[in-house]
Amino acid sequence: MNPTKKMDVWKWISFLLFLFFLCFLVYPIGKLLKEAVYVNGSFTLTGFQSFFSKEYYYGSILHSIKIGSCVTIACLFLGIPFAYFFSFYHLKGSKVLFVLCLLCSMSAPFIGAYAWILLMGNAGLITGLLKAIGIHGWSIYGFGGIVFVQTLKFFPLVMIYMNGAFKDIDQSLMEAAESMGCKGIEKFKRVIMGLSMPTILAAALLVFMRSFADFGTPVLIGRGYTTFPVLIYNQYLGENGADYHFAATMSVIAITATALIFILQKVVSSHFKFTMNALHPVQKKQAHGFRNLCMHLFCYILVALALLPQVYIVNMSFRNYSNSILKPGYSLINYQKAMEKMLIRALGNTLIISFCTLAIVIVIAVLIAYLVVRRSNLLNHAIDTISMMPYIMPGAVIGIALVISFSKEPLNITGTLFIMILALVIRRMPFTSRSATAAMMKVPISTEEAALSLGAGKIATFTKITVPMMSSGIISGAVLSFVSILTEMSSGVILYNNQTITLTISTYTSITSGIYGVAAVFATITMVFTVLCLIVYMKFTDPKDMKI
Repeated sequence: MNPTKKMDVWKWISFLLFLFFLCFLVYPIGKLLKEAVYVNGSFTLTGFQSFFSKEYYYGSILHSIKIGSCVTIACLFLGIPFAYFFSFYHLKGSKVLFVLCLLCSMSAPFIGAYAWILLMGNAGLITGLLKAIGIHGWSIYGFGGIVFVQTLKFFPLVMIYMNGAFKDIDQSLMEAAESMGCKGIEKFKRVIMGLSMPTILAAALLVFMRSFADFGTPVLIGRGYTTFPVLIYNQYLGENGADYHFAATMSVIAITATALIFILQKVVSSHFKFTMNALHPVQKKQAHGFRNLCMHLFCYILVALALLPQVYIVNMSFRNYSNSILKPGYSLINYQKAMEKMLIRALGNTLIISFCTLAIVIVIAVLIAYLVVRRSNLLNHAIDTISMMPYIMPGAVIGIALVISFSKEPLNITGTLFIMILALVIRRMPFTSRSATAAMMKVPISTEEAALSLGAGKIATFTKITVPMMSSGIISGAVLSFVSILTEMSSGVILYNNQTITLTISTYTSITSGIYGVAAVFATITMVFTVLCLIVYMKFTDPKDMKI
């Protein structure tokens, strides 16, 4: 080997990234698979036999699929018309509507579930009002309540995705359809929906995956209607201690089920592959009369319902509670009690975990984006593919895999902040790397070539030229990642202890303990950070590129 020939630094980066994912993602998943089929060194399928022999077990995965399907359909029926009215017609206060949709979609799902318990639980405000006028029998608990809460939480995702798709439709296509007699509902079904089908399928997959993996909403309002993530958690932390074998078995089943759904979506999407470039964007029209009133009522009432839980939680954080009994008046007593319930520790842990995770995720995501776009080869595409694996995995599965892999020497990190950071890095990497890759594709390679021709090194060109040109895309993706990290609970609830407790876990433990006023404080502080993130996101993101 010629000693003057320098080793390509990007090959070293590729190797180190591959090693990272091999150690902290592939290895834990491999250990999970092994734990599912090996007991005391012997191959066995008893875990799978036990799962499929009892309706309580296999019924839970059917429950999750049923809820995910119903929520997805409901979100499409609400989100698509909302986006259509927003994109094709002049709505008063449209910017406010869009910002509120972003805020609704960025909050933690279980916070909405908690708020609806306060509003429509057995002793809820709305429940009391309904009883006062003679309406009885309504309950927020069970299947209907889960679908209701998740639909209000996730329909803004469809609206935001579809708004971007509708902006890509060329006005000339609409005019051509009308000239051929295709108008009204027919034009909407055949032209607009047809052109938007790839985005519809992508939004449907995102909603389904989030609904399927949601732990907080079903655990709070399921009341006997057990979903798969809740079952995994309950079995993992059973009365007789952690059952790694059965938890691993259920985790493998969860990965298989979500992978099949992901593959199905990809197969269906392959039939709708085409590109659009709106040289003449659709011009918004002005609706009149009853039609205009209905559009405004539909959009504003829907957003008001989605936002109601967050507003009510802020209100409840200042209400007087005495031994979990609501008293008249307002005070700061809940905030004083929260201070006694490790508020400072939870806030500190949340910020440490969130910022450390975000820093690692940004660095790795930007490196992956550069390797995939600029240095495409088999190893780099393997890294990209492996990093996307957590997209189809519920958070509890990743948490259990890490506990199984790293609860013994030489790398015993269970119960530390490091394992919680590691879980979030793995779990949130797919979303950030996609955002970084999209930003990387917009950077012209000629700019980098010019820097190299002027004598700049490869790393200097990357850090001083490429990364700054990607900055807006990186920042917007980073803000969304920060919010998702801040509100994460499904993996954290497996990994936390009193020393590593976070705001979201504190909210959950306070709710389960019946300390509703204190729970409202933790939830309110979490929402304050969400609003701050939204402000930053709006500053660095073009409205047409906004996606969650």
